[in-house]
Amino acid sequence: MKNISIIVPETAVMEAIADPRYMFMAANEFLASAGKPRLFKVELVGLKKQVKLMDNLATIHPDKTIDQVKKTDLIFIPAISGDIEVALDKNKKYIPWIVEQHKKGAEVASLCIGAFLLASTGLLNGKKCSTHWLSANEFRNMFPDVDLVDGSIISEENGIYSSGGANSYWSLLLYLLEKYTSRETAVLASKFFAVDIDRDSQNKFMMFKGQRNHNDEAIKQAQDYIEQNIDEKITIDALADMVSTGRRSFERRFKQATNNSVLEYIQRVKIEGAKRALESSRKNVNEVMHEVGYTDTKAFRDLFKKITGLTPIEYRNKYNKISLKPTKVLV
Repeated sequence: MKNISIIVPETAVMEAIADPRYMFMAANEFLASAGKPRLFKVELVGLKKQVKLMDNLATIHPDKTIDQVKKTDLIFIPAISGDIEVALDKNKKYIPWIVEQHKKGAEVASLCIGAFLLASTGLLNGKKCSTHWLSANEFRNMFPDVDLVDGSIISEENGIYSSGGANSYWSLLLYLLEKYTSRETAVLASKFFAVDIDRDSQNKFMMFKGQRNHNDEAIKQAQDYIEQNIDEKITIDALADMVSTGRRSFERRFKQATNNSVLEYIQRVKIEGAKRALESSRKNVNEVMHEVGYTDTKAFRDLFKKITGLTPIEYRNKYNKISLKPTKVLV
C-alpha cells in the first residue's frame, strides 16, 4: 500500500486538492475491477482539523494533521492562490514537515503554483521545476537557485515533481499513476477523466507578456520599441544605439532585466503578435508572417512551433474565434 498525503494549505485551490484525491481513489477502483489489490491510501493532511477555502465558501476537514503523519510515500502540494508571499507565510509550518518526510524517503509533487511552497523548502535548489507560465517571472525572482523550465508540463528530478499551469497538473497525476501502477491503468484513467495523456508542453497556452518588473528605464524604452514595431526587422545594434548604450552592456542589462536575451524577446513579441492575428482574423499564414516582419516561411514556421508547440496552421485551426463558414450571398 502506498501512502499518499495531499496537504491542505491555507488559500489552496480546492480543485487541486480534490482532483489528485479523486484520481488515486478512482485508480483503486480500476485495480479492484481488474481483480488486483487496491494500491493507494489517500489522506488529506492539514495544519489543523478544519481549513476554510474560497473566502470561507468551502470548508475542508483533513483526515489528519501533520503531527499525526509519521511517514508517507508521496506528498502532493496543491496550487495556492492570492498574494504569494502571504500564502507562503500562512503555510510555512508545512515546510519542516515536508523536508523531514523527504529525508525519510517520501517523494514530493507540486501542482501549478504550489511550486512556490515546494521551492520554499529548499528541496528544489539546483533542480528543475515547472509552474504556471504566468507566474514564471515572480518565481525566478523569489527562487533564483531553482532552474525553472519554461513551458514544461512536468519536471522530475530525484523524487521531486512539479507541473505546469492550471489543468496541466492532470498530466503529472497520470504520469505518477503510470509510474506506480501500469501504462494500462494510466490510459484507463486518461479516458475516464477525459484528459490527454503524454502532453509535455504548456506552450500552446502561453501568452507572452513583456517582463517589466524592473527599474531599468533604458531597457523599458527598448521593450516599448520592440512591441510597437513588430513588423520591422529590429537589430540589437539599433536598439543599443537608440538607448545610447554599448551593445555588450545593452545585451547584459536586457537579459538581467527581462530574463530573455534580446533576440529571444524580439522573437517572442513577434510570435505573440502572430498568435493574436491567427486567433482573431481571417488572414492566412503568409499574411500574418509578413505582418510580424518575417519573409522566410520555413524560419517563421519553425520558430512558431518552437515557441507554441504548434504550427501556425494548427494554431489557427485550434484557436481562431471567427467562424469560417462561407457568407450567404443573395443573388
